[in-house]
Amino acid sequence: MTQPMGLGGRPLTPAPGAPTPELLVAKFRGHARRLLWSALVLIAIAGACGYFYGNLPAGLQNWMLLAAAGAVVLLLVVLPFLAWWGHVYTITTRRVLERRGMFAAKRRELAHVRGYTLTVKRGLLQRMWGAGTITLRNGVDEPMRLADIPSVALVHEALVDQVEVNQILAHRDAQPLPPGPPPPVPPTAPTTPLA
Repeated sequence: MTQPMGLGGRPLTPAPGAPTPELLVAKFRGHARRLLWSALVLIAIAGACGYFYGNLPAGLQNWMLLAAAGAVVLLLVVLPFLAWWGHVYTITTRRVLERRGMFAAKRRELAHVRGYTLTVKRGLLQRMWGAGTITLRNGVDEPMRLADIPSVALVHEALVDQVEVNQILAHRDAQPLPPGPPPPVPPTAPTTPLA
């Protein structure tokens, strides 16, 4: 967590009426174990190319072997890796963001202050790897699925904390301020720019 902590492990809250900067809490991708088959294909293609290069039957050339190997690597290794790399989840102190795509990125967000329910689903393999799928539902928008994420218990805890803190701050800021001097501005913490 990038927030400074106060007493009892709770994040420090700004004074009533003071602006709250948006800080990065976590940024992660889905579990990398989904790339296992791509890695096995890459190893098999490298072994096959090493074995067959220069030993091809009559009528076939080495460039044909390399072209076929390149096409298989592109389809079964590079494209799945780019799809995995381009799907990023970001948790900040104000919202949860999901970004998909390398070139034409699609972006969804869900604000903590509106509140949402969290559902954690973990299969047998996910339990072995410490992963899981979290579904966020706020009752208005389409549910957001954080699919097959690593350290699911830690992410779940961070999301629950952020919802709680944001709802407390929203309730507190909705109350009228007592008359008097303006509240002091808290010192600013270094922020991480969002992509």
